[in-house]
Parts: sequence; structure tokens; C-alpha cells
Amino acid sequence: MVGTANNARIRQAFSVVNGIQDLGLSSNPASNAGSECGTIEFTREDVEALLSEKMRYKNKFNYKERCENMMDYIKRLRLCIKWFQELEGDYAFEHERLRNALELSEQKCAEMELALRNKEEELNLIIVELRKSFASLQEKLAKEESDMLAALDSLAREKETRLNMERSHASLSEDLGKAQEELQSANQRIASINDMYKLLQEYNSSLQHYNTKLQKDIDAAHESIKRGEKEKSAIVENLSTLRGQYKSLQEQLSTYKASQDEAMRQKDALVHEVASMRVELQQVRDDRDHQLSQVQALTAEVIKYKELAVSSEDLEARCASQSNQIRSLSDQLAAAEEKLQVSDLSALETKTEFEGQKKLINELRNHLEDAEYKLIEGEKLRKRLHNTILELKGNIRVFCRVRPLLPDDSSGSEGKLISYPTTTEALGRGIDIMQNGQKHSFSFDRVFMPDESQEDVFVEISQLVQSALDGYKVCIFAYGQTGSGKTYTMMGKPGHPDLKGLIPRSLEQIFQTRQSLLSQGWKYEMQVSMLEIYNETIRDLLSTNRDASRLENACNGKQYAIKHDANGNTHVTDLTVVDVCSTKEVSYLLDRAAHSRSVGKTQMNEQSSRSHFVFTLRISGLNESTEQQVQGILNLIDLAGSERLSKSGSTGDRLKETQAINKSLSSLSDVIFALAKKEKKEDHVPFRNSKLTYLLQPCLGGDSKTLMFVNISPEASSVGESLCSLRFAARVNACEIGTPRRQTSMRSSESRLSLG
Repeated sequence: MVGTANNARIRQAFSVVNGIQDLGLSSNPASNAGSECGTIEFTREDVEALLSEKMRYKNKFNYKERCENMMDYIKRLRLCIKWFQELEGDYAFEHERLRNALELSEQKCAEMELALRNKEEELNLIIVELRKSFASLQEKLAKEESDMLAALDSLAREKETRLNMERSHASLSEDLGKAQEELQSANQRIASINDMYKLLQEYNSSLQHYNTKLQKDIDAAHESIKRGEKEKSAIVENLSTLRGQYKSLQEQLSTYKASQDEAMRQKDALVHEVASMRVELQQVRDDRDHQLSQVQALTAEVIKYKELAVSSEDLEARCASQSNQIRSLSDQLAAAEEKLQVSDLSALETKTEFEGQKKLINELRNHLEDAEYKLIEGEKLRKRLHNTILELKGNIRVFCRVRPLLPDDSSGSEGKLISYPTTTEALGRGIDIMQNGQKHSFSFDRVFMPDESQEDVFVEISQLVQSALDGYKVCIFAYGQTGSGKTYTMMGKPGHPDLKGLIPRSLEQIFQTRQSLLSQGWKYEMQVSMLEIYNETIRDLLSTNRDASRLENACNGKQYAIKHDANGNTHVTDLTVVDVCSTKEVSYLLDRAAHSRSVGKTQMNEQSSRSHFVFTLRISGLNESTEQQVQGILNLIDLAGSERLSKSGSTGDRLKETQAINKSLSSLSDVIFALAKKEKKEDHVPFRNSKLTYLLQPCLGGDSKTLMFVNISPEASSVGESLCSLRFAARVNACEIGTPRRQTSMRSSESRLSLG
């Protein structure tokens, strides 16, 4: 039945259609009956009841009642039909609207599908690029692993070489101990022979006294003299055997020096390997930084891809209910997300590999630090061995240098007068000189022939110069007659870099070594002073007013006094001391001093030095890591040449200069003779006889490492002076002045350079 209260509802046709229900009667639709039906709606039960309703009549022959009931039924059927027509129109309108919405959604889905395809292609390209970058990273990691293996092999080889070096050092120290014992025994034998020689001299003097008293008994005296000569020949034979033993000891010492040179070459090779390892380590660090930047870029791209994945998931959630195609796209997006996860995992693996590589780099860095520490220890051992060898050789070493013949010299004289032994024990150390048909042989620590260059000479003294940086006092002076090449040896030839002398080359080495020791924590300060001793008067060559200083010295207005302190350091009062930081500054000061130095012309030399030139470099070093402080002094001295008045032809001022030079050199000879004969510490040595010897007192009688160059001329007219110079050098070489002492201390609050 149709009712207004029980069967009437608000029409919900659009909501039913939007819910995608069936449009038939089985979907429980509700609708209005139009304007005539008002709010009357038909349910499924009402329609079924209306269709299945049977007409019931009280009287089947009452046609009026039947017509009324039929009219009422027809009216209700019309209302139902009209309601169905209206509902069908509404459904048709709704169907058209839904069709338009579906077409619009399909168009949007197509556009979205196209966009997703483009995104998929971009993701595929990015994944391909990621795979390529990952493959390149794998190749780089493989190369780095091979490099690391090579570095480990080189470290193993380095350890083996270090062990071999330590073993060689141990054997060298044992050999040095044996050599010291043998030298002590040889010295004892030489002392006993000297005693016997003194006794023989006393015996000969007694024989001579006896001969003066007993002139009548000539035959007996001759027999006693013959016996003395026989005994003397026997003693000479013993001396020759002892000299042979001494030469053998010198050969052993040369072998030890060769082994030390081999150790130095091994150290240089190790330094080169450490430098190459540093370069490889820097390359590994650069590659690591580049790969870290790539990993950061990859992580940023992965974050972007994850954001794209989230947006694709949102689009998938919106389109999943509309089309199967969108579901397929969502599956493709899920596959892309899996690929991104795989790439993320590969990025994590590369991160872990980078961490392992960083650990390996740290291990290599630790190995490098250990190698640098061993290098520093090896440098310390080298210094100790070098100083030990110098002590074994004697504190005053003597080098002899023969200058070549000049165009003004008489040609062909050198080959007749001077010769050099070619035997193994005397090669490079011996020199023979002829005078009046008699051959005189001398042996020194080193003999330089005329054809040897300035570089060859400096190589022999480079380690001695290095001792000044280690905290020792070092003194190198040139001795010889005028015109023998002393100034050329010490200063060189201006304007010719290949002919630089010992002073500029020593300064270059010191400043280069100073720069290389910065990595070990050493910092050095340098101070330079230069003076000359002219006619027993000290002159400051670095004074700002040179003429005024000469006038003051002449008028006794300003006196430069030499003072020695308790530590063996020498001070010259009022002397100009200049702080220097480079070789250019020192070269400028040397040129300035050369222009201020006193020179003059004589018959023997066009540019004869008329004064003793003293160059002093004071070195103060501080190691900031160990707080160790060293103070070294380098004295480089160019002595004025000795000359004979008969040959130089000096007169006037030149005569006074010659007399002052010969007097100071004679005082130097007296000091050397006194040191050679000195048996007790209290014996007097005449250092105060001249300004030169008093200034050189710490170098000749203290704890300094001293080297003397004796320069000789090959001219026949100078053979007498050359022979005197060689004899003086031989006596200097026999002097023992004491053990060198290194000046070191811990860093104090006030650290100032001590003047040497």
C-alpha cells in the first residue's frame, strides 16, 4: 500500500547513484511522485504489493464499486508509473553527468599516466647513472686497495731496511770501540817510543860532551858513535813498523767512514721513500674527499627520489579505485621504490667501505708518524757517529790545498817540485815536495790537487759545518803564504756562482738545513759579526761609519776589547752584531765587509790581504716539542799571508803591515808549538802574545772542532815558504786540544744568543 507516513521518504536518487547501486527495483531506490504525488515515494515492497494486489469486492456484481476500485488502482498505477518516469529521467541525467565525469577522470588518468611514464623514464635514467657511478666507485676502490697493498709492501721493505740499518749501526759501534782500543794501544806505544827517543837524544848529547873532553881518544869515540848509529837505525826501523801500524789503523778508520757514508745513503733512500708515501697518502686523501662529496650528492638524490615515491603513493591511493591501469602504474612505482631501496643499500655499503678506507688511512698515517720518528732517531744517531769519528780523527784536522799555476807563474815547475803519492794508504792524503834535490813527504787528513773544484773542497767540510747547527763551536781557518789562494778558498771569486768559496757555501747549507729542520720542530736564530785584525788593531767591518771607526781606533777613542767568559765563549766589546734570516742578507754583509777590508799591492800579489779576516756566525736553536735549546758558533777565518821582505819589496805602510802580519803568525806558531809540547794542563800557552791568538784561544785550546787549510803555491820561487807552511801544518795536525763539547740546555725564560 501507498502511505504518507510509513512509506514516504526523502528522495535519495543522486546519493544512490553516487554509491554505484543498481538502477532496478532491487536497489531500494526512493523517489518523489512528482508535483502531483507530493512527497509520496514508492518502495520496492510497495511496488510489489501494488502489482500483486488483487481486486476484492464485497459484491462481484457491484460494477460501480468495482469501477471505483479499478479507478483507484489505475490512479495508483499511474502515480507509480509517473514516479518511475521521473526517476528514469533523473537517472538519465545523472548517468550523463557521471559519463562526463568519467571522461574527465579518464583524461586526467591519461595525463597522469603520461606523467608517471616520464617520471619512470627519468628514474630509469637516474638508476642507470647510479649504476655507472657505483661501477666507477668500485673500480676506484679496487685501485685504492691495490695502492694500499703496495704501500704496505713498501712499509714492510722499509722495516727490513731499518732493521738492517740498526744491525749495521750496532756492528759499526762495535768496530769503533775496537778501533778506539787499538788507537789507545798505539798511542801508548808511540809514547814509549818517544821516551826512548828522548833517552837516545840525552845519550847522544853525553857522547858529544865526552867527545869534546877526550879529543885525544878519537878512535874510541868513533867506535861509540858507530854503536849509537846502529842503535839509532834499529830505533828508526821500529818507528817505521809503528808507522805501518798507524797507517793500517787509518785504513780501518777510512773503512768505517765508508760504512758511515753507506748508512747516510740508506737514510737518504728512506727519506725519499717517506716523501713518496706522503705524496701517495695525499692522493688517497684527495680521492676520499671526492668520493665523500659524491656520496653526499647521492644521498641528496635519494632523498628527492623518496619524496617522489611518497607523492607517487598518494597518486596511487587516489587512482586505485578508478582504473586498473592506475594499479599497474602503482605496481611500477613499487618496483621503482624497490630499486631505490637497492640503491640506498648500495650507498650504505659504499659508506661502510669508505669508513674502512678511512681506518686504513689512519693506520697508514700512524705508520708514517712512526717512520718520521725513526727518521729523527736516525738523524740523532748520525750526529753521534759523526762527532765520534771527528774525535777519533783529532780535534784539529788539517787539509792541504795546492793552487793551480797562474798565467804569470813559471810553467812546468809544479811537476818537478810537487808530487802526490799513488799508494792506497797515501792516496788523497799525501804530498811530496822537492827542495835542493831532497824529497820531503807529508801526510794530512786530506790533500786537494790543483784540478779539484770549490765544490769538491766544500763536500769534505760540509759535515763539520753541520756540527755548528748541532750546538758545537766550529772554527775553520786558512793559512799560507801570500798569493797561495787562501782568500779564493774562503770567499771564492765574486760574480761566478760556480767558484763560490767555503764561507758562502757554508751559509747556504746552514740556511737550507735550517729550513728542512722546521718539520722536526727546530727553529733557529742567526747573528753575524765580521772584523779584521790590522796592525794588531781590531776593526769592525760592519760599522755604519767605516771612516769614523778607523779614526776612532787610530786616536784610541774606541777600543774593541777581547773577553772570554767561564763557558769558553768569546766577546768583542762594541762589535756590531747583525741578525740575519737569509743567505741574501749575509751575502750583502759579506760584500760590505769585502769593500771595507784592508788590501794592498805587493810584488807577490796584486790584491794582497793586509789583515786577518774573522767571520763569526752565532746560531741559537730551539726545539718547541722537546724544549731543547742549542747554541753553536761557526768561525771562518782568512789569515793574512806570510811573506818575506826580500820577495815582497814592501816599504812604508806595506812594511809595517808585513811586520805586523809576520809577528802575529809567529805568535800563532809559538802557540801551536806550546800546545804540541804541552804535557800538563797547567803548562803555559802564550795566547796573549797577539790579538789573533787571543781571539782564537777557544778554537785552539778549548772545546771547539777546528780545521786548518794550509794553502801552498806550486811556484819554484815559493818552495821555501811552501815547505815551512807544510811543516807548520804537520805540527798543527799533531796537536790535541781537548774533546769538543756540545752546548745544549733546556728552554729558559730568557734565551739570548751567547757570543762566541
